[in-house]
Amino acid sequence: MGSTLDSFDLQLLAQLQEDARLPQAELGARVNLSTAAVNRRLKRLAEDGVIRRYTVEIEPSAVGYPLTIIVGVEAESERIDLLDATRRVFLSCAEVQQCYYVTGDWDFVLILAVTNMEHYNALTRQLFFRSNNVKRFKTFVAMKREKTGLSLPIGGRKQV
Repeated sequence: MGSTLDSFDLQLLAQLQEDARLPQAELGARVNLSTAAVNRRLKRLAEDGVIRRYTVEIEPSAVGYPLTIIVGVEAESERIDLLDATRRVFLSCAEVQQCYYVTGDWDFVLILAVTNMEHYNALTRQLFFRSNNVKRFKTFVAMKREKTGLSLPIGGRKQV
């Protein structure tokens, strides 16, 4: 991340987290900047890697993925080449929505979106049983998605 974020940057980011489709003129009006200034700032924020991408949040069950699975994965070996290979397998799987390399009892925590338990069972074979580096894994089936999303508490939101 190349640059320091000022209050205008933070306000723009907060607005975009709520609705990434806002026209730049509307963004400018909301944060008291010209459209040209908004354009320059958004370009810089993207180039600096602060804005990684513009996307849409889809309701998983509406497109056939009603089940969320959380998995703790313990690696057999901590050798960096084996961990990297394991990570690449996880990252290449479309059903893996989030992948974290963590400390503690598990080496990775995965969040998966699946159509049903048969789908998850097939994924366990692909992701875990075929791997030379997965010692064990533990599955947590989400009963209900209580809160999801990636919005950060920026731009004047109160932190608890």
